[in-house]
Amino acid sequence: MILDSFRLDGRVAVVTGSSRGLGRGAALALAEAGADIVLIDRGDASETARLVRDTGRRVHTLTRDFAEADHLALSGAIDEAVATFGRIDILVNNAGTIRRAPAAEHPVADWEEVLAVNLDSVFHLSQAAGRHMLAQGSGRIINVASMLSFQGGILVPGYTASKHAVAGLTKAFANEWASSGVTVNAVAPGYMATDNTAPLRADEDRAASILSRIPAGRWGTPGDLQGAFVFLASDAAAYVTGTILPVDGGWLIR
Repeated sequence: MILDSFRLDGRVAVVTGSSRGLGRGAALALAEAGADIVLIDRGDASETARLVRDTGRRVHTLTRDFAEADHLALSGAIDEAVATFGRIDILVNNAGTIRRAPAAEHPVADWEEVLAVNLDSVFHLSQAAGRHMLAQGSGRIINVASMLSFQGGILVPGYTASKHAVAGLTKAFANEWASSGVTVNAVAPGYMATDNTAPLRADEDRAASILSRIPAGRWGTPGDLQGAFVFLASDAAAYVTGTILPVDGGWLIR
């Protein structure tokens, strides 16, 4: 049955940036589809863990600050996930940050932090998880890209650079690993009602301008991305790799 190919029973998923927002939504969606979950966050992910347990799935939490963790700390997190549940089948690289300032005055520290969180951690975690997946002959890596993987944005040069790079990294890993049963894709959220967009939504003029360009007529929610995460993590997407999937209410077609 076709619906069976979307099930994730017996699989283990690692989700970063999972204490709230899109990461929490991804973790719950994968758990509801049958996966056990490892949550990696710099903050308190206990509420997400509770919600995962309520689905009947196992959950393990790890603490990492992606702005400071080096490649050994990140690969160690993947190794701990595998040691805890015996395998890793799915990695969702969701953790991200954004800093806003005009390009001419953009602080170097902001640039470096955004690239460390949004790009470096994606590379190191994907590399570490990929080694396990290649050894077992299967796996799914799902990166979180952005509308700014396609566009330039305003006041966010570091974020834009990082999200363009995530799209390229997705394709690079996908090219190398597809023949070994490991797919690498990205979801590109549109304008979502999350903490990252709170300053935009608080600016009445900017919020109205953004909303007027979204054909769906509303900001997105974490729930709008859950189907995409489950699809790309499942056997239903076994022949899908290297794609950047917009979930944007039509933003890019305007």
